[in-house]
Amino acid sequence: MIFLLAVRNIFRNKKNSVVITLLIGVIAALFFIGNSVFARSNRGLRQSYVDNLTGDIIIEKKTDVTMNLFGANAPIIDDYFAIPVLGAYNDIVNQLAAFPEIQAYTSQVSVNCKLDALDKRFNAPLCGIDAATYFDMFPGIKLLEGRFLAPGEYGAMITRRRADEIERESGQKIKIGTPLLFTSAGDTGFKIREVPLTGIFSYTARGQFMDEIIIVDVQTARVLAAIQIATSDVEPDAGKLVLLDESLGDIDDIFSGDLFAGDEPLPEAADGDSPPLTSVLDYLFLNGSDVTDSAKDFSGGDWNFIILRLEKSASTERVIAELNKTLANFDALALGWRFAAGNSAILILLLQALFNAGLALAGLTGVIAIINIMLIAVFRRTREIGTLRAIGASDSYIRLLILCENSIIGLCAGFTGIAAGLVILNAVNSMHIMIANELIAGLLGGDILTIDFSVSAALLSFVVAFVLSIVASIYPVETAVKIEPVVAIRD
Repeated sequence: MIFLLAVRNIFRNKKNSVVITLLIGVIAALFFIGNSVFARSNRGLRQSYVDNLTGDIIIEKKTDVTMNLFGANAPIIDDYFAIPVLGAYNDIVNQLAAFPEIQAYTSQVSVNCKLDALDKRFNAPLCGIDAATYFDMFPGIKLLEGRFLAPGEYGAMITRRRADEIERESGQKIKIGTPLLFTSAGDTGFKIREVPLTGIFSYTARGQFMDEIIIVDVQTARVLAAIQIATSDVEPDAGKLVLLDESLGDIDDIFSGDLFAGDEPLPEAADGDSPPLTSVLDYLFLNGSDVTDSAKDFSGGDWNFIILRLEKSASTERVIAELNKTLANFDALALGWRFAAGNSAILILLLQALFNAGLALAGLTGVIAIINIMLIAVFRRTREIGTLRAIGASDSYIRLLILCENSIIGLCAGFTGIAAGLVILNAVNSMHIMIANELIAGLLGGDILTIDFSVSAALLSFVVAFVLSIVASIYPVETAVKIEPVVAIRD
């Protein structure tokens, strides 16, 4: 009975009803469209980072500030933080077998340094990788020239964008085999490492930051990051102990030509210039042994991060919660892809929060306007409400009647807002708008502006419309129940 009476009253006061419906509908439509854009952005950004760089979860050493793959998630103090080493690496890896949701894992050492290539210098965030597992985990890495780094191989891979930048700055085309010189600075001084270019690749994700990343062998990254490798004791060759032999007699004998008579001579470059840096390092530390054999010895050393890829059906939040219970014993922490990606991914959440805060202010303005309209409608219905009260209608009945009317209006406004939003989404998608700005393209996860229908955004918009109609009804309802029957009929 109340429902039918409410519907009749809506049609009797259709002018006010239409205005209120449109006001709430516009707010619902804006909420729906905006959050659909952010939902699309979150999905695209997640897909880009998970397939190209971060995996679903990273494990890092627990510190006061959470770390992304290349520094602290606090831009102001990022330069003062060194990425800590994951000390309990082997113990943590042994624990991963207890989680069937983990599809695969790989490890990474990260360091920010300078790249010198073809007489030009560039900033270079490096990924020191486990080549045996890294490329299988990230299908978004596409090889364009050369080859992928092999396990135990010294070398570096750069993106196509980086190769084009080097060519533009130097006027020379960089080729496979070109030596790349990396320099880092830290508490222990400067570290320099030279390795050949082995491959040029691209990420399926677009973004200036990802285009700057360089993939290198893990030992090169460890040297540049000044990470000490823990190894088992090795019995040195007797010939290498000659410096400790008391029979040398005079300190000057150390520099005599006989000391290294049995060793191979220092290698020379083919053009007669100074030997390459890697050759000197091999001579000093490896004494002619195969480089790849030495690199393989470090495959189980220290790492900054363990990167996990989960089964598609796995709940990332649940796995992180379970992992952190285990990792508490190892001074380590599991974080989702957004923290691993860093500020660009976190920025989306901030923008979404600011957008919804702006909509909240717009909603508040809309509520004030709706209250005024409803108050006018209540005053126009003074005689009707007074008559109802004169024939025995209680305060609760009057409240329920007006709330029922406004609830119906709110539901209609919600449907109207979502329908209008869908029309706008389809219109935008059909226009195939190209995104020229790289930052925006990276944040939206693609070069073409595409807005997908988001069920969660639609439901939230519907709820927002309904809540707005109820909130706007409170004051007019209380005004209506205060109308005295005798006064109302007399007026």
